[in-house]
This record gives sequence, structure tokens and C-alpha cells, in this order.
Amino acid sequence: MKLVNYKMKQRPGQARMGCVVGENVYDLQEAYRQLLLTKQENDLVCKVETLLPADPGVFYALGEEEMNRAKDAAAFIEIGQNFFPHFSRDEVILGNPVPRPSKIICVGKNYADHVAEMQGVPGASALPEFPVLFAKYATALIGPEEKIEKPSATSSLDYEVELAVVIGKHTSKVTRQEALNHIAGYTIANDTTARDLQKRTPQWLQGKSLDRSTPVGPWVVTADEIDDPASLTISSYVNGELRQSSNTKHMIFSISHLIEFISSLITLQPGDLILTGTPDGAGAGMNPPKFLEAGDTVTLEIEQIGRMENSVVSS
Repeated sequence: MKLVNYKMKQRPGQARMGCVVGENVYDLQEAYRQLLLTKQENDLVCKVETLLPADPGVFYALGEEEMNRAKDAAAFIEIGQNFFPHFSRDEVILGNPVPRPSKIICVGKNYADHVAEMQGVPGASALPEFPVLFAKYATALIGPEEKIEKPSATSSLDYEVELAVVIGKHTSKVTRQEALNHIAGYTIANDTTARDLQKRTPQWLQGKSLDRSTPVGPWVVTADEIDDPASLTISSYVNGELRQSSNTKHMIFSISHLIEFISSLITLQPGDLILTGTPDGAGAGMNPPKFLEAGDTVTLEIEQIGRMENSVVSS
């Protein structure tokens, strides 16, 4: 199931949760309402706004039961696609599918080739013994069709394609064997980084959490749709030029390892995001470095998830 945050282009209003089936977007809450009516569960119909909220900001926070209802609604749509109101991609604007996570935890130095390419960058370090963690704030996040904002404070804005994990359950002190069962789904993130700001102090936060700098999307693919998150091709392009090309199998710390490690220190809640690191090919590692400028277009692709494209503007 591909979960989206959508608004209508012609009559934009409150963002709503939807799912993509074929080339169309369907409203999940309305589909679930129709499912309950079909099953003659009239006592639940009046509670549908609580059972399956339309607000993308609260959808993931309700956890596993909410996700199961969404899957039931999506399966109902699959049975009778033509009988449900639906919208083409041209009729909607897609927003960040996880707009209000309580935590955004990012992982640095998680691909050996990326660590190697950064050795010539001041402040770079060797392969990590433990996962390198840092945080982002929700004000950094934008949707898959919005523009990356490059502030005048940086002259070294970089791109980083990353597989992002959406947590689906209360997660504390889980084992590696249990970890994947705590994932709601996967999406794409661009951990856009101001390298000059990142490296001017030992802490990376100022270069990693610029306002409206981190696109997420275009949707969340639920965990049951991803055969093996440890074997996905991952790539980025700038103005059509291939910059990054790798596979998630090259992660130093696997997704299971990361969730075990993070949850041993920090309780993860449904809807939290983990950005799992970027492979080699970042602009800072090139000779000479190639950083983003206003007018550039960055395209990210991850196998079994899809493609996201954002342009860069000065702010």
C-alpha cells in the first residue's frame, strides 16, 4: 500500500490521507466508511473519523490498529476501484506523507564508501564503531513536490539520498530479531546538508536541520510491500546527472541494528522517522566539490518505493 498526504489542486483545503492504486489517489477515510456500510457495521460508521482519521498529522501516531484499518480500506478499493471517487495525480498536490513525527533521528556515516569519499573533507572521521546519530526538526521537512530552500547562510548545500523508516509501534529496547516488526513503512528522504555549517562545530545540527530543506516522499510504502529493505537500489541525480548509485545492502549498520541500538536509548513512537544514511556520490566528496545552487533539480530513486524530484530555490 502506498500512503499519501494529498490536497486537491483546484480546491485546496485540509490535507487528507489517501492511498495510490494504479495511477489514482483514493481517500482512505471515505473508503473505510464505505467498507463499514457494506458490512452493515452502522454503529462504527459514526466513529469513522476517530477510527481512521483523515488528518495525515495524526494518522501514524495511532499505530498498528490504524494501519490495519487502512489496509482493509485499501483492499476494499482494489476490489472495486471504478466505484470509488478518485483523483488522477494531476488533480492533487502530494505533501510530506509523515508531516508531524515526534522524532526525526538521522544516521551519519552508514555507508563505507561515503565515509571514504569524505576523508578529504575537514572534520571527517574513520568508520564508526557505533551508529552516528543526530536529530532533525519537523520544520526542516517538506513534501515531495515542494522546493528545497537554500538560505544565504550557506554556500555549500549538498544532497543525500536516504531510505527513511517510519516506525509503526511503541518501540523500546527491542531486539534485532523483533525490529522489522516495528516498522510501518518506508519512504525516501533527501538529507540536504549545509556542509560549511555542518563542519564549523563538532555538532552537526546547524547544517542538518535548515528550515524547509529536507524533502520526504512521495509516499510511504507499507512494510509488507518491501521484500527486503536490506537489498534496495538507491540513487540520486542532479540536473539529470547520476551522482549516487548504490544498494542498501552496503549499510554499515542494518535497519534492524539501528532500531535495536536506538530503541535501547530512546523510545520510538508510531510515526517517528529514522533516516538511515547516504551512499557515496555526495557533492562534498567530488573533486572539485559540486554543491547545489538555485535552479538545480534533485531526483532521488529507491527500488520498490519510487521517485522524488525537487528543485532548489534561494530563500
